Amino acid sequence: MSRLVVISNRVAVPKARGAAGAQGGLAGALNSALKKHKGVWFGWSGEANEERAGTINMQRHDGVTTATIDLTPQEVDDYYNGYANSTLWPLFHYRLDLTRYERETAKGYEAVNERFAESVTPLIEEDDLVWVHDYHLLPLGERLRSRGLKNRIGFFLHTPWPPTRLFVSLPSHERLVKTMLEYDVVGFQTQEWLESFLHYCQKELGAEVDEATGKVTYDGRECTARAYPIGIDWDHFQAQGDTGEARQACQRLLSSTRHRTAMIGVDRLDYSKGLPERIDGIGRFFDQNPERVRDLVYIQIAPPSREDVDSYQKIRGELEQKTGQINGARSEVDLVPIRYVNRGYSHAELFGFFRASKIGMVSPLRDGMNLVAKEYLAAQDPEDPGVLILSRFAGAAAQLPEALLVNPHSPDDLSYMIGKALDMPKAERLRRYEASVATVRDDNVQAWTERFTADLAG
Repeated sequence: MSRLVVISNRVAVPKARGAAGAQGGLAGALNSALKKHKGVWFGWSGEANEERAGTINMQRHDGVTTATIDLTPQEVDDYYNGYANSTLWPLFHYRLDLTRYERETAKGYEAVNERFAESVTPLIEEDDLVWVHDYHLLPLGERLRSRGLKNRIGFFLHTPWPPTRLFVSLPSHERLVKTMLEYDVVGFQTQEWLESFLHYCQKELGAEVDEATGKVTYDGRECTARAYPIGIDWDHFQAQGDTGEARQACQRLLSSTRHRTAMIGVDRLDYSKGLPERIDGIGRFFDQNPERVRDLVYIQIAPPSREDVDSYQKIRGELEQKTGQINGARSEVDLVPIRYVNRGYSHAELFGFFRASKIGMVSPLRDGMNLVAKEYLAAQDPEDPGVLILSRFAGAAAQLPEALLVNPHSPDDLSYMIGKALDMPKAERLRRYEASVATVRDDNVQAWTERFTADLAG
């Protein structure tokens, strides 16, 4: 079996900035794959260092070898805060109004990709499979090829891929996609994002595209593009539910809600997650059903992310303001309708919170997949499950049609679905849950990893 070399922006190692946040889908998935294939996980340490050192910090934790480099503050500003998160992230989430096009940050993005290639090349052995992840590293495959690597190299995009008409707003759109065609396999979360990519290759690049197989032929090279919907680590997450930590978290939430139904949302603090729109929908529900303030309590867990990017600071202020207004208008001395928590929790605690909540609210404006939706279902009591309200613009909606699919831009639609979930009879809850949970269990992260690596191995 070939070794696996995983390359991503950040690596979930102790003390890495944001490592707690990184322990979601990507980190869990990659740890599982690396334990099986005995490889290396390479990326940025999360640290900024004025000295541009050439040293790689190698560590081994729980059977996985990690290799990280520090970046300079300027590199972090241009590559990470700049091009990756102020240009590509909003563009890939259809937010042209938030997308910044700046030549200097684009140069910084290319320079850091070159630096990644320079640092990781000596770690790659002849027969290794190389698996590159996400929008931070779109051109990395081409940089590795320029250094003579003949290995099978794959790329997986965890975000959506925008329609061609939006993507061409990027000044270097052709160059970026040409670099992606240097990979042997390019993976997307859903058929929709895959079709957008193939459409671009055909219409803008003039590439030869076989839609049935996903084969793209351009400039003498062949690349295969396919959809690989990511899943959760089902067995690991179920094991969390058997811990004292999960049971205690479940009891804490149940005892604090005082016979009200708990509805929960767990999202990074990010404008793509539709948090202000969600709070507007909850506000609309209480405006339309003021008597139900004693029936429902909403818990929003929103760990901060990318604090250095202006739009994230803005959304935090907006969320606090909207939550405060609703609580000010609807609270009693013995109850508050919305609890807003600006911190992260362990997987075990989240399992307990999900189990105690009879409604799960997952309403991003746009999302590549969204594993919180799957984790919520995985944590439910099979004898008495809760109801998932899910944005129809999340990748997960394609796999979970039995969830209550909602338009996250519409306060009225959100309000209606909250009422429907609150009043849903047990028989219907069971039917929807059973139709959905089988997909979550079977299309798990191990199956996702095996599908991708099997195609990459050729």
